[in-house]
Amino acid sequence: MGHSIHVRSPDFRFGPDIPRYWLADNVVATHMFNGMNLVFPDGERFFIAAVRDCTPSALDPTLLREIRAFNAQEGHHAREHERYFAALEAQGYDLAPFLRRFRRFTRWSTRRLPARLRLALTAGAEHYTSSFGAFAFEDEMLERAHPTMRRLLLWHAAEEIEHKHVAFDVLRASHPSLALRRFGFALSTIELFGFSMYATRQLIRQDLRAGRIDRARLRRDRRALRERQTQAARLLRERIRAYWRRDFHPGETNELPRAYERLAEVGIRVATP
Repeated sequence: MGHSIHVRSPDFRFGPDIPRYWLADNVVATHMFNGMNLVFPDGERFFIAAVRDCTPSALDPTLLREIRAFNAQEGHHAREHERYFAALEAQGYDLAPFLRRFRRFTRWSTRRLPARLRLALTAGAEHYTSSFGAFAFEDEMLERAHPTMRRLLLWHAAEEIEHKHVAFDVLRASHPSLALRRFGFALSTIELFGFSMYATRQLIRQDLRAGRIDRARLRRDRRALRERQTQAARLLRERIRAYWRRDFHPGETNELPRAYERLAEVGIRVATP
């Protein structure tokens, strides 16, 4: 890929100053990100295990170094998003039922699914997370996020861009099957969107039941997101078509200059010494 993968450990302080609706005071937008936050920790541990279990013993030394950096980055992401759970719980959200269900699912998948399918699923999910990252860099709504959460999301997005090729390259080296790659991508679509949207609905439902919002506010905030969701859907359609191609590789697009720009904006170093 021609670039290094840098392991960073920014200091995020998820204190009581983070408002309940920290993304542009929009209930739906905030909980869409919160829903993904709930999926990230166990999801990323699943990714680490999937790459580890399929790494060939004889592999290019550069890719081996990238795998180690991928594991470290994903481990940091899992820990930081898990730390944010405490802020959500302090605001009165019950996360335990969703987290138990999702954790059972990822553990079952790790035990029961063939290693090659878990890796194909991981490569597909990584294509989505890097696509979301590319969208986040240009998302005007993110400029109206609480500074801590904006910093968290830009850091995570930039590192997803940085290591977006690693799982794909391990899959290509160990199981170079187009049918497997496509099947794993289809599964990742169902699982990533299914669990993220389920978590989003659970959080919104808790707000409605507690009387923190009413349905009129919910409809208003959904309407406010229409243009943004149309733009995101257009980007995702393009990225899905690209991944389906036989000759696709994640390195055919380069979002790193923009990623590093955004990291510098929030005071996170671009490279490690």
